Amino acid sequence: MNNVAERFLTTLLDNGYRSYTGVPCSLLKGAFRFLEEEMLQEAPRLRYVSSVREDSALGLAAGMYLGGEKPVVLMQNSGVGYCLNVLTSMLLIYDIPMVLVISWRGAAGSNDAVEHDIIGERLLDVLGSINVPHVLLDPEAPEASVEECLRKVDEVQQPVALIISEKV
Repeated sequence: MNNVAERFLTTLLDNGYRSYTGVPCSLLKGAFRFLEEEMLQEAPRLRYVSSVREDSALGLAAGMYLGGEKPVVLMQNSGVGYCLNVLTSMLLIYDIPMVLVISWRGAAGSNDAVEHDIIGERLLDVLGSINVPHVLLDPEAPEASVEECLRKVDEVQQPVALIISEKV
């Protein structure tokens, strides 16, 4: 198993994270493919519900958590700006833990579309300004990155971002 997306998602599954939602992004194409293929299995190990907007995905994930699940939300970094209100007025004040898998479009040195440049340059500042911890995914050791992220989720009992800066 050498696919980065499969490796980080399998690590999440191995740690009890079985409920997924999100808004597709080309950098996370492999992750979404893995989730969709898993749902086609006779006995899927996870539940994946596609969302049309990031705020809806966070609301759905909050419901998953309140229903006893450990949720994961996938989105691109432009979606962080779109869902700041849900993060700050619900998830953070009510201590709803989850993993936010965020693709880092427009990261320093990336050759991405110009519309990703501003949020790409400031993503970590935006997360820091609302006290959302983050872990950068190491594509050489995605399992260790996920384990670090999950330690932070357990520590803060709030959302923690797993940042992915290249296509997986």
